[in-house]
Amino acid sequence: MELSLIAAFVAAAFLLSIAPGPDMLFIVANATAGGRRAGVVAALGMSTGLAVHTLAAALGLSALFRAAPEALEVVRLAGAVFLVYLAITSWRAGRRTPGEAGQGPAPAAAPRRPLRKLYLMATLTNVANPKVILFYLAFLPQFLTVGDGAWPVWLQLLTLGGLFIMIGLPVDATVGLAAGSLADKLLSRPSFRRRLERASAVIFGGLAVRLALDTR
Repeated sequence: MELSLIAAFVAAAFLLSIAPGPDMLFIVANATAGGRRAGVVAALGMSTGLAVHTLAAALGLSALFRAAPEALEVVRLAGAVFLVYLAITSWRAGRRTPGEAGQGPAPAAAPRRPLRKLYLMATLTNVANPKVILFYLAFLPQFLTVGDGAWPVWLQLLTLGGLFIMIGLPVDATVGLAAGSLADKLLSRPSFRRRLERASAVIFGGLAVRLALDTR
């Protein structure tokens, strides 16, 4: 691969990583509801989803979505349904927050989502996002080298995808830590935790609507 193309890709990947988007909102929503560890785990889950997309591109599965647009439509709707599920569970968690009037004393720390479940949710949310698939279809090929002496395409795709993850993960983890640090100071207050859970539900619901209505 040409060094100039790699440098251009790194610069573009960094700018894309720091731009607010659905993945970053997902991380912030979970960090505010679950603290710093939840934010970092959500970031790790998102990067795992990107690894799945990278492997799929390297294996040529991206060609399937180019040849069969209806498959991409199915992925889009599945992602929207999954986000609706997350919105509902977050809203219900806010309603179950202990320490409200008539529910008895609040414990020292409010229960949080299991980190393993959160990691899986983040991974599935990224994998089911058709925007990421379209990104791999449209963006990565611009930085491929062809001709004599060029690396195999699958190896170039793996390399570019790996670089994108290496750049994006620290950015996402930093966002999760920042949002979680603020939340950690406030989560011991049950009433505030209830508001955070409901705010997370609103974010997930908004992402679901955006994904369902965005047909481009």
